[in-house]
Amino acid sequence: MSSTADPRSNEPLFFGVPDSHGPQSPPRDLDLSSRWGVILAGGEGKRLLSLTRKITGDDRPKQFCALTGVETLLEQTRRRVSQVVAERHALLILTKTHERFYKDQLRGVPARNLLVQPFSRGTAPAIAYSLTHLNSVDREALVGFFPSDHHFESDGAFAVAVSEAFEHVAMHGDHVLLLGIAPESPEESYGWIEPGARLHSTAGGSVFEVRRFWEKPSRETAKQLMRAGGLWNTFIMVGRVRAFLSLIRHSLPDLLAPFESMWAAMQPGTEDSVLENLFSKIPTSNFSHDVLSAHPSGLTVFCVHGLGWADLGEPERVLSTLQFARRRAANRRHSRVSNG
Repeated sequence: MSSTADPRSNEPLFFGVPDSHGPQSPPRDLDLSSRWGVILAGGEGKRLLSLTRKITGDDRPKQFCALTGVETLLEQTRRRVSQVVAERHALLILTKTHERFYKDQLRGVPARNLLVQPFSRGTAPAIAYSLTHLNSVDREALVGFFPSDHHFESDGAFAVAVSEAFEHVAMHGDHVLLLGIAPESPEESYGWIEPGARLHSTAGGSVFEVRRFWEKPSRETAKQLMRAGGLWNTFIMVGRVRAFLSLIRHSLPDLLAPFESMWAAMQPGTEDSVLENLFSKIPTSNFSHDVLSAHPSGLTVFCVHGLGWADLGEPERVLSTLQFARRRAANRRHSRVSNG
């Protein structure tokens, strides 16, 4: 394993978001006009199906379930992203076969904000679909991609960190920027990022090269990564549209051409049939494995902490997240009584 930047360095490694879970947020006068957000909500959620079936009685994917509160994971993600992206610029990637699950949740969302796949072909085609759409409407856009199955203890801290990421990309836009979480334990079920050299240091934190990715490492490897300054991979990504397109062209050159041709030739009223034909011909591919891991030199990573992040990919993770939230709530109640 390569050596990485030492987190004990005098320079700031982690972005200093506040440690409390109050309503911290970015400045209200931010210019959001160039920002777009894409919420990835088209997955099947198979790993969590045993739990979501017990909760809902059907086979709805986890993003359409209320697992950690009264809101579904998708509703939580939309609310979170609305802090950093204007509502008119918030797109959702969905899958047609899930319509009965998301129809009521997205009632009132303009059709132009919904990018509906006829069926899922993995994260790479979903992201290519959204990028080529954005490239046709705003070639200079900055875009953030947000999974819809994550938990954050602090939405305010999330907004501060993501806004900082957007601002960094606006100034240094040649690479796609990933949000990496300072790990709290040597998790085997998460993807990890091994950072390389420090590229930029600001009052907010530091941005590093990406040396390589480790997907669900062994316990011993996770311990080594944690000691060496490795980071949990959130799969939250921010960059210019052209930077993302460049990544895909480098790794999956045959994926973009069908989407670009589709948008160029699209006639009113034909989108559903054209999309179904396109998706029936392209292979399944994974953006993390087939694009990011294949081209780490096109990436940077921004180290953040204090977000209380968890990837709710497995039943055990959901249960541990709920237990932690209950303990935190109990501690808050105790603190209020003590300070009474």
